Amino acid sequence: MVFFSRQAIGAFLAFLLSIFGIVSLQFPRMQVLTKSKNKYSVFEMEQEVQSEKLRLQLLKQLPSFGFDNVIANWVYLGFLQYFGDDETRAETGYSLSPEYFEVILKRDPRFIQAYLALSTSTSMYAGMPERSVVLTNKGLKSLSPWIPKRSYFVWRYKGIDELLFLGDSKAAQQSFAKAADWASNHSDAESRQTAYISERTANYISRKPNSKNAQIAAWSMVLNQGVDEKTHKRAIMEIEALGGKVIKTPDGTYKIKLSQQD
Repeated sequence: MVFFSRQAIGAFLAFLLSIFGIVSLQFPRMQVLTKSKNKYSVFEMEQEVQSEKLRLQLLKQLPSFGFDNVIANWVYLGFLQYFGDDETRAETGYSLSPEYFEVILKRDPRFIQAYLALSTSTSMYAGMPERSVVLTNKGLKSLSPWIPKRSYFVWRYKGIDELLFLGDSKAAQQSFAKAADWASNHSDAESRQTAYISERTANYISRKPNSKNAQIAAWSMVLNQGVDEKTHKRAIMEIEALGGKVIKTPDGTYKIKLSQQD
């Protein structure tokens, strides 16, 4: 039988009460969400955004009592609901995306999956690549080539933001080179492939910083790692606009034909 100290029990109860208090702030929001779409006005949508923003601000200050991973996972689920509500986002935008990830990555900077969603939602849809890169840089301070597994992908996401959305080819080249370096520490097939592609991309950018094909390569990474259908469509559109061609293979993956005019 396991016994807990009064202090541990008290901390756990305080944590639960804090969570309950913040969840209760969502009750009006849930009432709005359960209304029919015909009654769900733009004003109510904006109220939902403001309510969610307040909740996230409180979560930034909430003591964790050792439950950081629980909070990070919980907030990530909230983000998925937020990002996946296409009808509401078409009216109110994606401005809360970085707010979610400021909470998530503060609590769990080794949450690798979150970095991909951060890059996609904040840079591509919220139009805030600078914020995405700042949050990624903070998280990278807690990562290493070995911990956690596949951490080299975070450098690639950062490089994509820098190349495609900030136009900072020098920073992008350094990020892809770092991704190649971290991936080269591992011998599995995925890591070797990532190291190879990242090194090629870094070298390409260093030789031709304004290369269309380097941008196509970055969009190809987005295409093959996209988190949702709208991201896939956006990547295909951007590749074709740069002169590339997207070919879907029978196994569901994509082959990219590069532009002949680079």
